[in-house]
Amino acid sequence: MTEHAAAPQRAAWAEQDPLLTEYYDTEWGMPVTDDPGVFERLSLEAFQSGLSWLTILKKREAFRDAFADFEPQRVAAFGERDVARLLADPGIVRNTRKIEATISNARATLALAEAGETTLAELVWAAMPERSPAPVTDAEVPTTSRESQALAKELKRRGFSFVGPTTMYALMSAIGIVDIHLVSSHRRGCSGLWAPDGSRRGHPFAEG
Repeated sequence: MTEHAAAPQRAAWAEQDPLLTEYYDTEWGMPVTDDPGVFERLSLEAFQSGLSWLTILKKREAFRDAFADFEPQRVAAFGERDVARLLADPGIVRNTRKIEATISNARATLALAEAGETTLAELVWAAMPERSPAPVTDAEVPTTSRESQALAKELKRRGFSFVGPTTMYALMSAIGIVDIHLVSSHRRGCSGLWAPDGSRRGHPFAEG
């Protein structure tokens, strides 16, 4: 008798729309370690504040077109005419504060690199904890942590905005810094950096 494969187990939010399901099954929780990639995710999480992630996913390609593929050097050069252009673009979220924050965050990203001390990606990944949560139910999934609070504080100190603890925890979850997939999920441990029990297997910026 042939056994049927168990149905994939996902977070409830990932079952609400096919686009969310695809994102959950292929991208959410996978490591992003380059500055443009981290800057894009940080920016999109900021735009998502107060909105649904589905709204942002539907507009993602338009965001990439509008913000020069989220290359920090190019976005940092945006001026008043670019702000006006973005505010007139129906393909993105037209919020003045969030648009201006994205530009200033690009400049802060460049300032980190120019100082030679760290990069945006390194700074964000420095928030990786020794253990990740191991939620059994959606109700057990945290929305913030001591590390996300410290990361938010450090980023603000370095000139970033729209980087609150909850937004930073969403970023950390999205790019694999923590693994908050349910323990029963077929995606648990997908990053290769976390064991199913929440113990850490590696760090992308570890020496050696």
